[in-house]
Amino acid sequence: MSTPASTTQTVASGFKVDISRGERIGRVSSEWFSRPDDERFLSLTDLYDTVRSRAERAHARTIESAAIRVEATRDNAERLELLVPGQRQAIAPTHWSYGQLCSLVGAPATYMRQLPAPLAAINLQHGLLNHRAELVKTLEMDDGRLKLRAVTGPEYGRIWDHELVSAVMKIAGNGTGDTMWKVPGVLDWATMTHNPFVDITKDTTTLYASDRDVFLFLVDDTHPIEAGRLPNGEPDLYFRGFYAWNSEVGSKTLGIASFYLRAVCANRNLWGTENFEEITIRHSKFAAQRFAHEAAPALTSFANSSPAPFIAGIKAARERIVARKDDERETFLRRRGFSKGETGKVIEMVLSEEGRPPESIFDFVQGVTALARTKTNQDMRLELEGKAKKLLESAS
Repeated sequence: MSTPASTTQTVASGFKVDISRGERIGRVSSEWFSRPDDERFLSLTDLYDTVRSRAERAHARTIESAAIRVEATRDNAERLELLVPGQRQAIAPTHWSYGQLCSLVGAPATYMRQLPAPLAAINLQHGLLNHRAELVKTLEMDDGRLKLRAVTGPEYGRIWDHELVSAVMKIAGNGTGDTMWKVPGVLDWATMTHNPFVDITKDTTTLYASDRDVFLFLVDDTHPIEAGRLPNGEPDLYFRGFYAWNSEVGSKTLGIASFYLRAVCANRNLWGTENFEEITIRHSKFAAQRFAHEAAPALTSFANSSPAPFIAGIKAARERIVARKDDERETFLRRRGFSKGETGKVIEMVLSEEGRPPESIFDFVQGVTALARTKTNQDMRLELEGKAKKLLESAS
């Protein structure tokens, strides 16, 4: 059985990787690209302190929508404020919660933002008075001035951002290297080596939080896993990784994705990804229970699991020969739902990258994922990646 490769080469040269295989996943790169500096954190400890602090200053309650009073602020006619039962001070909606309010009463938020505040207040008030659901759940926060962070339906099941970060900290410490789980290193394109050790800065971090969400990405890239050999005889190295996200104000689900990958580049694209698994939890009535009983244990299980099943699956796929002739290759793919055009392109991809036609299940999987990487249409790419995953699973 293959074992984790030696880490003695890490500091000097990093780990040689082959990113021409597997999937490229851009989710983390999208987060990295869009986050301003004030949403970037240098450790899980800093991230946790920030999201926990705002939760401690927050108050959730369920009230009748008809009891909410909307009016233009006296000191700024371009802004709205809300008066709610049990709160003496007026509450200022955030950009996000204002959009939620508009959606709740069936008003287009973009149009409402263009109206003068007094006119927008009249429209919102009419909608709230005639809101059929009658009850709404608000999330208010005292930040020197009372703010409405969120307004949702009464059955909204809130999972706090700090609860997710806390669950990650149980396996990853501060995320900077005190455990094996850390902010990832970076791929050197010139030498095709992944260096696990880079300074964690605002530009390299993968720990993010805004006023409406939290997102974090960590890897174990100091303990590479060897799963077979490349055509040139060098080891095919992987690292384990996962990312997780949540929104306590209703802008997205809670989710955790785990996978094996070969490298992370400077703009935080994931290269050579295999065995991608994802859990998502909608913020419904029992969301908190599902997080406690499903998502958090799944994260711990992945963090502590042995890579042996993954290695065995890759080995089985490499060893299982399914086609030796051209007609056998075409028949193998066509019987698994690939079109004639796709079949020819998959075979061409393997010929181009391996210097020989596909024979094993692993060869075909690599050809399909290579074809998927050429697709700009997301649905087409996901469909091909799904077929590649089924092929790989069929070998075990």
